[in-house]
Amino acid sequence: MSHPKTAVELARAIASRQISVPEVAEEFLSKQARAAELGVFLNVDADAVRAEATAIQAKLDSGWTSPLAGVPVAVKDNIAVEGQPLTCASKILEGYIPPYSASVTNQLRDAGCLIAGKTNLDEFAMGSSTETSAYQLSRNPWDLTRSPGGSSGGSAAAVAGGITPLSLGSDTGGSIRQPAALTGIVGFKPTYGRVSRYGLVAFASSLDQIGPFGTTVEDVAHLTAAISGHCGHDSTSLPDAKIDISDLKGGSLKGKRFAVPREMMEEGLEDGVRQVVEAAFETLRREGVEIVPVSVPSVKQAVTIYYIIAPAEASSNLGRFDGVRYGPRIEGDGHAGSSASTRGQLFGREVKLRIMTGTYVLSAGYYDAYYRRAQQVRTVMADEFAALHRDFDAVISPTSPTVAFTIGSLSEDPMALKVLDSCTIPANMGGFPAISLNAGLADGLPVGLQLMGPVMGDERILQLAYTVEQVMPKVQLPFG
Repeated sequence: MSHPKTAVELARAIASRQISVPEVAEEFLSKQARAAELGVFLNVDADAVRAEATAIQAKLDSGWTSPLAGVPVAVKDNIAVEGQPLTCASKILEGYIPPYSASVTNQLRDAGCLIAGKTNLDEFAMGSSTETSAYQLSRNPWDLTRSPGGSSGGSAAAVAGGITPLSLGSDTGGSIRQPAALTGIVGFKPTYGRVSRYGLVAFASSLDQIGPFGTTVEDVAHLTAAISGHCGHDSTSLPDAKIDISDLKGGSLKGKRFAVPREMMEEGLEDGVRQVVEAAFETLRREGVEIVPVSVPSVKQAVTIYYIIAPAEASSNLGRFDGVRYGPRIEGDGHAGSSASTRGQLFGREVKLRIMTGTYVLSAGYYDAYYRRAQQVRTVMADEFAALHRDFDAVISPTSPTVAFTIGSLSEDPMALKVLDSCTIPANMGGFPAISLNAGLADGLPVGLQLMGPVMGDERILQLAYTVEQVMPKVQLPFG
């Protein structure tokens, strides 16, 4: 048979007995050579995959149903899966096996999804290229010499490379949407608090959010619905967190008003990206959408305040990794010496850089000048976007100012790498939902289009994204 290409199609084929879950598992396991070429996984437990597939099939045979039953989902390796290694792509967690599962992992199992393996990432999700992983590079399926983006590059490559139809990533400053854009798929960051962070290794706690990758908005919406909901283990979890996608296909573009921040269409935007995005705007205008240029001055400060707030929170969160409670320990002179040796030798360069930056901006002499000031600008940014969300149906922009870049080309210019997140950071600062979908190709590489909506407006932004997706050019993925 011709195998289904989307998660929804695959779930229907499983439900109608055209293919069994064990057969789906074997097909996934047969793709490990391609997965290795793309640097997708840090761990795949074939025995666990087969056992889980058998158990899901038994439930289906007993009459149980679920919209994503039997669909493989790859999980970023900063999310706990009980009994499987959790490394965060760092040597400091090598060999660590969590004794519990993240809430999203349990929700995947409740939904009957097949947990396929743990995917590569930038070390502790710090990076925009997946090049800071301590273990391997991930590669873009469109061009193996190029990065899939980061930090969830392994999860993006899993979907774009046809290894799994769905995957989970985490988004602190754009780490789902940017790699989705660079690999030509869909990535969604829900409202902060609608998906539990329990079991996600914290990088910057006020910004981190787990979210899905898929090849279509419909696939992403179904996975979002499966993992959303209030969680008693997460004090930041919202009370009415469950996302309802029953009206996903009921929208229309006619009469809608989208705001375009001028600041996201200016500095650093590649000509090819600009042409594709402006062509997308013209398509939307023909469908009856009013595209209105606006100014959001705080956007110009997005990268600066991100690289104050995120490292400050990281310097606190990563203090637990001292060689005592997690991972290997390198002995030194007493406890302090051992902690220093462990951290000095097992944390990577980018992680150490961010810990030192965070410690500096939180220090007594500089707290007001840097951290407090950054939080004030963050409030201004959240207020500016909240005003737009009241006046417009969505805020629209490029997801990334560039297409996928050559691996290593930006490693000597860290600021150039960091500004790639300039369009995605505001959604993390304001905690509102944002989605990236493909708008076309520039020089043969995907260009992402980002839609942003109000806090708790996840249903609205998913419905708009689904409707926009229907009028955008259809792009064939490299391994589709």
